Amino acid sequence: MQLNKNGLKEKSIWKEKGYQLPEYDREAVAEATRANPFWIHFGAGNIFRAFQANVVQRLLNEGVLDRGLIVAEGFDDEIIEKMNLPHDNYHLLVTLKADGSMKKTVIGSVMESCILDSERKEEYERLKEIFSKDSLQLATFTITEKGYSLTDGKGELLEMVKEDFVSGPDRPDSYIGKVVSLLYSRYQAGARPIAMVSMDNCSHNGDRLRKAVTAYGREWVKRRLVNEEFMAYLEDEARVSFPWTMIDKITPRPDASVEAILKEDGLEGLEPIITSKHTYVAPFVNAEECEYLVIEDKFPNGRPALERGGFLFTERETVDKVEKMKVCTCLNPLHTTLAIFGCLLGYEKISEEMKDPQLKRLVEIIGYEEGLPVVVNPGILDPKDFIDTVLRLRIPNPFMPDTPQRIATDTSQKLAVRFGETIKAYRKSPSLSMDALNRIPLVFAGWLRYLMAVDDEGKTFTLSPDPLLDTVCPYVAGIRLGDSVGAEEKIKPILENEEIFGVNLYESGMAGKVTEYFKELIAGKGAVRETLKKAVG
Repeated sequence: MQLNKNGLKEKSIWKEKGYQLPEYDREAVAEATRANPFWIHFGAGNIFRAFQANVVQRLLNEGVLDRGLIVAEGFDDEIIEKMNLPHDNYHLLVTLKADGSMKKTVIGSVMESCILDSERKEEYERLKEIFSKDSLQLATFTITEKGYSLTDGKGELLEMVKEDFVSGPDRPDSYIGKVVSLLYSRYQAGARPIAMVSMDNCSHNGDRLRKAVTAYGREWVKRRLVNEEFMAYLEDEARVSFPWTMIDKITPRPDASVEAILKEDGLEGLEPIITSKHTYVAPFVNAEECEYLVIEDKFPNGRPALERGGFLFTERETVDKVEKMKVCTCLNPLHTTLAIFGCLLGYEKISEEMKDPQLKRLVEIIGYEEGLPVVVNPGILDPKDFIDTVLRLRIPNPFMPDTPQRIATDTSQKLAVRFGETIKAYRKSPSLSMDALNRIPLVFAGWLRYLMAVDDEGKTFTLSPDPLLDTVCPYVAGIRLGDSVGAEEKIKPILENEEIFGVNLYESGMAGKVTEYFKELIAGKGAVRETLKKAVG
């Protein structure tokens, strides 16, 4: 059994093994998609393959859609070259359910894979052609939070962004620069309308994308590298919209245990690859069953009936409430907490952490007691029910091979939203006291302890990738377990950094708690565990 066009001709074999197959004429759909594309997605990663591609597959099966997806990868070309194309744009989705069962689906809804590279003339011309089509209704993105940033950890423009600002839209090098170049092609083709939809897991993601896109447009117009009316096009939401969204689906990297099960079925060529850019990718993706995607319903060129696939369309205010509920309280802060302390305590699976009485109690307090009081009920999802599902079903799912090391990636980019917003809400509230926040400071102290790259047994470990490691790690580099002398002064510049925490922890009155927790956490081997016992009972 091989996952490609020829291998899938023997449908009976796949069905006997329990695989769900595409139920539509893929060649006809591919032809229609190429001629009149309606949806292009940037970011060929696991969340896209597990969520958006699966929704489109279901709608194709039901006849709701007659065209599929086009995916473009702008960070790591090898995903397309070594995974998508050799498998004829098919991939496997293995849904891991909490009861131990799994659903195996062959996803064929991706009809075309493109490489976002202005140096590859044929690829780039094809993308320009796609963006020039009247039929194109939405361009969506899962390129991670840092994908929208035009600056480095010091707040200075990235070198490639500087160069693109000066050189213009012909051959940009930066990711967003290339996207704006494609938008300029659409503008030149008649200023056709389109929705630019960030589906990344970050606050007000549509605004982040809009801010990045318009920064290029503004610079290019100023330097007379594009038509001056291009900025009017980008800023007119009747022509180019940037809806807000909230996405939620846990999608760990492909796991060896899942690979082994698929091999037992007789599948060949499932070996994952690690690209030269250190992307870990396989022909299959494993994910939880639960999924949410709430979208501001602002599509100037119309949209298909994606609500039939489970997407929730609503107004911006409701998206904001749902996003804050999830990102600031009901899931993401709990995940980040488990990631930090999981790395310090040597855990390799998030689900195992929920068997740890101190960690389980810690996330319960942060979710129910410290976070929930400031959550505004969005109406379409109940916050208490959401946390219940997260802590009772989703995170404890033993069949989800998610790791604290994966979730700890880019933590410096997450703390401001996942915890800072709760702190701000307490400061504004006439009925809540900052004195009630005692476990969020513990998480901040835990992150500082994590940056030392030494676990609770005194053994070194590798920090997960993070754009600010070079900035923040030097502050803790001279701190040793068992020696807290001067620690407070060393970490003070980090605690003052409003960009990291969303607030200056000294101005918010929280720095003292963080500092005291940090001193406890570095008291010696085993201090992390002892501090947790003391903090949560």
